[in-house]
Amino acid sequence: MTTNTKLIDGVTCVEVHDQVFTDGELAEDTLDWFAQDKEGNIWYFGEDSEELVNGRVSGLGGSWQGGVDEARPGIVMEAHPKVGDFYRQEFLLNTAEDSAGVLDLSQTVTVPAGTFHHCLETAEVTGLEPGALEHKFYAKGIGNVQTVDLVTGDKFPLVQVMGN
Repeated sequence: MTTNTKLIDGVTCVEVHDQVFTDGELAEDTLDWFAQDKEGNIWYFGEDSEELVNGRVSGLGGSWQGGVDEARPGIVMEAHPKVGDFYRQEFLLNTAEDSAGVLDLSQTVTVPAGTFHHCLETAEVTGLEPGALEHKFYAKGIGNVQTVDLVTGDKFPLVQVMGN
């Protein structure tokens, strides 16, 4: 998380800097914007995403902002998830169409960063890639500890928990 905030569609959002590395090279550099409502739900208000090839920006695919061009924020984490819940995480037609469903509230996940109990398991899909399916595991107080791509079998575990 950065120290920056951004006013989006009348809501003050915190900014999170996210980077994706492929074979040790920066492949995506993103600023995401989130806000929490009074009930405790975490809303996703958009992202400014740069795709990189050989260290140079090759595209801005996936960038969107709530309230611009009919884009709508979505919930990325419910305050009180229940098995069977299904929710839209983001929406801008042909750009951001992720949704998630709650599968389990009591998974145990072991990754290089440790063993986490009572994890939330979600299934995530996108209208942009029919057939794509990921299961994500979230530990209370930590966040996402593992993502599993059910199409390829690839796993993306949390390697280290870093302090503030």
